[in-house]
Amino acid sequence: MLFSNTQQPTACLLICCPDKPGIVAGVSQFLYQSGANILDASQHSTDPREGLFFMRMEFLLPNLDKAALEAAFQAQVATPLQMEWTIDYSDRRKQMAIMVSAYDHCLLELLWRWKSGELQVDIPLVISNHRTLEKDVANFGIPFHHIPVTAANKAEQEAKTIQLLHDHQVDFTVLARYMQILSANFVKHFPQRIINIHHSFLPAFAGAKPYQNAYARGVKLIGATAHYVTDELDEGPIIEQDVARVSHKHTVEDLVMLGRDIERQVLTRAVKAHIDDRVILHGNKTIVF
Repeated sequence: MLFSNTQQPTACLLICCPDKPGIVAGVSQFLYQSGANILDASQHSTDPREGLFFMRMEFLLPNLDKAALEAAFQAQVATPLQMEWTIDYSDRRKQMAIMVSAYDHCLLELLWRWKSGELQVDIPLVISNHRTLEKDVANFGIPFHHIPVTAANKAEQEAKTIQLLHDHQVDFTVLARYMQILSANFVKHFPQRIINIHHSFLPAFAGAKPYQNAYARGVKLIGATAHYVTDELDEGPIIEQDVARVSHKHTVEDLVMLGRDIERQVLTRAVKAHIDDRVILHGNKTIVF
């Protein structure tokens, strides 16, 4: 959602509830009576008879009174229809942290798109367990925090990282090839708020050296997967994926080069979807509008 000082802010409403007739009418009528102008609406049902209903609705509301709007929506619409819902406003930019190790391609892609205005967020800090990319981050004017991690100090350093993210009021964190496995304790502090890029087309070739393993297997497709982080390694809800066709003529180096290009694109699309409030989680799956 783009926003400038010459525009009125918009709101984005995400809804999940038991499917039944009248949901769209109820939400639309409420917004109409509130003086809203609906700009975009998308919906999905898992089963119109007994499933769940998902909806994303973006609207313009002049003279926005957020607290009053939310209280009225809960009482008049959400409670009667048993809704789980969130609402976000374009006049508040999300705070996005980035965690990275030594590979630069995903980090620099995000920073370049942020600087060009394609990612409508603030980036209050970058955290790394190496100093390799400190100068690159400094060139964008973003604070860089070096927090080295070893087996002996992992718990202590994770606690320091968690505190930093809370201090900066971070809304979500992107792992731009952060080569450390986050503990369950870390993940529970930020549920559904950590996005990871995995350098293979999950579930194939999970773990270390995916391109070498793919080459050895003689695959014809390689890819990348962006997903939310959960306690189970590389098993979180998938936000975005992509693939590229390869052949026996490609070397491991070719696969790595192609793979990194896919990683950049997939991670950017996933981050953009999260920023724009286009993702609803349903179990271990996502609805991406």
